[in-house]
Amino acid sequence: MRALIALDWSEQAFAAVREVSYLYDLQEVILVHGIDLGMFQYPIVAEVSNMQGYDDFRTAMEKAGQQLLDHTSTMLPSDGLSITRVCEFAKPASLVLDKARETHADLIVIGARGRGRVGEFVLGSVSHRVALHGDCTTLIVKEREGPVKRVTVAIEGHEDGARIKAWLLNHPFKNPVDLTIVSVVRQIPSTDPFSLFPLQDWTGIAVRSAEDLVKNVAASVMNHRYTVGTQVTVGDPTDILTERAKSADLLIIGSHGRKGLERFLLGSISHALLHHVPCPVLIVR
Repeated sequence: MRALIALDWSEQAFAAVREVSYLYDLQEVILVHGIDLGMFQYPIVAEVSNMQGYDDFRTAMEKAGQQLLDHTSTMLPSDGLSITRVCEFAKPASLVLDKARETHADLIVIGARGRGRVGEFVLGSVSHRVALHGDCTTLIVKEREGPVKRVTVAIEGHEDGARIKAWLLNHPFKNPVDLTIVSVVRQIPSTDPFSLFPLQDWTGIAVRSAEDLVKNVAASVMNHRYTVGTQVTVGDPTDILTERAKSADLLIIGSHGRKGLERFLLGSISHALLHHVPCPVLIVR
């Protein structure tokens, strides 16, 4: 696996490094640290503002970035692993996304500091920008990291079910795990316009369809690495999956790729879960 790891000096970033080492046998790692100098990124601004010691400041920041990459390299397996180091003056999220595309990374790994929804919308967040705009699967680590034994896999429909199944088969975990494949059926409220249509036992039909889906995915991935169970529940997906994630070591979800204003206005289950669950989240694309 080729994994790109986004780095800063936060404990969450180091937790993300440890977590991906627990999860996968890595063949290639790209360590990426973006140094954001804000408005002082451009020499002309420093000249206009008469900022003394600007060159020394840039040199010190670059040296600190290289020290971060040195430290992180010691946390990774020493045998059979190719490590590429990237330390550049750039907006961190943009640098991570650009390098992931350039290197054709299989996985982006990033720590998240748990900034809330309002803060994310107003101030921005590197981890959430990467989660929103990334083209490849992304592992986000917040509060909990450690050996992974219990994994909850959330499936909304056939599209993300096929995507998640392909990921599990093509990128198996380093150690055997217990998978629980979960699908949550939303119940149509009596006030919903769709409830006026003559649909007989809508919830029952949806539950049976979801049961067929999770059983098919379970049968496809069951092997010596995976012990697989299934569960279909009726209710609010965010609430139910958040509760399940409290006892899981990892939550795997799909992404429908909503962007920008559409994502903010309409919301998405995957985006909401990033703000609620304490365990690492793997967003499969």
